[in-house]
Amino acid sequence: MPPIKKMLLAAAAISLAFAGQAMAHAHLKTAVPAADTTVKAAPSELDLTFSEGLNLKFSGVKITGPNKAAVKTGEAMLMDKDATLMVPVTDKLTPGKYTVEWHALSTDGHKTNGTYSFTITP
Repeated sequence: MPPIKKMLLAAAAISLAFAGQAMAHAHLKTAVPAADTTVKAAPSELDLTFSEGLNLKFSGVKITGPNKAAVKTGEAMLMDKDATLMVPVTDKLTPGKYTVEWHALSTDGHKTNGTYSFTITP
C-alpha cells in the first residue's frame, strides 16, 4: 500500500475514534420547561432528558431567578433508565426570567454542562 494511503487510513481511523468519544457524552436532548420558552404557570419540577444515563451523585442543576436570586430545589432523582434528571422546585416562582445551569456525569464517566433559560409570565 502506498504511504499516502496508509496516512489517510490512519487519519480516518483516528477521526472515527474521536467522534465515538464525543458521542459518548451525556448531551441535553430536552428540558421541561423547554429552553427559551415562556410558560404561564410556574413549574413544580424541572425534567432534563439526556442522550444517555447519568450518575445522580455527580449531576444536578442550579436555578436562578429574577435579580439573580437562587431558587430552592428538592432532592433530584433519575427516571427513564437514568436518562432524565427530575428536580423538584420547592420555592414559589414569580413571573420573570429563570436560568438553569446544569451539570451531568454520564454513567461512562464523561462530564458535560450547560445553561438555558425560560420565562414565566404573570
